[in-house]
Amino acid sequence: MYIFKAAVVGAGAMGGSIAQVISYSGLPVVVKDIDQHALDLAREKAESIYQDRVRKGKMGASEVASKMALISYQLDYEGFDDVDIVIEAVPEKMSIKQAVYKELDAACHPGAIFASNTSALSISEMAAATKRPNKMIGMHFFNPANVMKLVEVIPGSQTDAETVQDVVSFSQDLRKIPVVVKECAGFLVNRLLGPYLNEAAYALQEGAATANQIDGQATGAGMPMGPFMLADMLGLDVCYDAAGTMYKAYGERFRPAEIMGKLYQHRKLGQKSGAGFYTYSDETPPSLEDLITEVQRETNLLTSDFAVDRIILPMVNEAIYALQEQVAGIGDINTAMMAGAGMRVGPLALADERGLDEILSRLEAYEQQFGARFTPAPLLREKVAAGELGKKSGKGFQEYS
Repeated sequence: MYIFKAAVVGAGAMGGSIAQVISYSGLPVVVKDIDQHALDLAREKAESIYQDRVRKGKMGASEVASKMALISYQLDYEGFDDVDIVIEAVPEKMSIKQAVYKELDAACHPGAIFASNTSALSISEMAAATKRPNKMIGMHFFNPANVMKLVEVIPGSQTDAETVQDVVSFSQDLRKIPVVVKECAGFLVNRLLGPYLNEAAYALQEGAATANQIDGQATGAGMPMGPFMLADMLGLDVCYDAAGTMYKAYGERFRPAEIMGKLYQHRKLGQKSGAGFYTYSDETPPSLEDLITEVQRETNLLTSDFAVDRIILPMVNEAIYALQEQVAGIGDINTAMMAGAGMRVGPLALADERGLDEILSRLEAYEQQFGARFTPAPLLREKVAAGELGKKSGKGFQEYS
């Protein structure tokens, strides 16, 4: 199905950014929300993205005017009867999303695709609220949507092949890199980033290193942003909720660090609240240092040193678990983590470069020290036992001549 018109339900900064991306491709797009202030934010976001392009000499004012004219903003579903795809970007609460899909069923033509921008919730569960489960799919943009190239395409249990192909083609028309991902908690990129963020929080609360030191080592190892800067940007409420979802799905590998709960409890949510792992405005007590002391008193666990492998290797290990579970293929896992998380080289390619035997040995040592968070994926053990050690043996996750 060719997509002639799109809609975004759920405004604000993310909705505005997605609408801008669609309009830039030349398609008309309707942005709908129940709050006029949110619609105003979406309009301002789209305008600011275009004005930034003008300042950089990439667009002229007349072209911006024509692109902005493709976006309409409204409080109702008027005109949704000829929309071919709806991208839902409402709050991450299943009850809200399901209520929206029931409304969309009545407003849209039977062939319209419903695509959720959720970062973690079940596509199949959303589909249960619609009369078109075969047309329900995940289409997860990364923030900021106008910059980040990756789109995770997540079929639900009843999504048909035509819908998957339509959304892949639509993503490509938006100049994005689509990666089809099997439905699971956290999907792919957030699932792999979870252990990276969580293990950094454990190291911090144990006094192994400061937030600045850990972030510095992470960027030195090739990550575009340290785990604490990333968490503060995403919002610690978002990270905390996602951590709980993945812990429930995957068990002890994802047991959340206590400091995350402390910060969440005191509403220190990162940049949007003025304080999180870093301070962005006048901070009210307790400080991060106070909360770390509280966690240390409760857990009685301290470590004296920090190596960046402690946060990088759990991410590599989780990539191997995801491959083992057929969440995505080798190339797609590497591509997704480069395009969606900014890694210089994908995690499976990194494992091949380092040597799978070395990765296994380091994980086993960490497992002995810290427990089940570092339990190596069975597929990693199998490859090492078979002598498939990566580049040095000519074969690992990929073959080398």
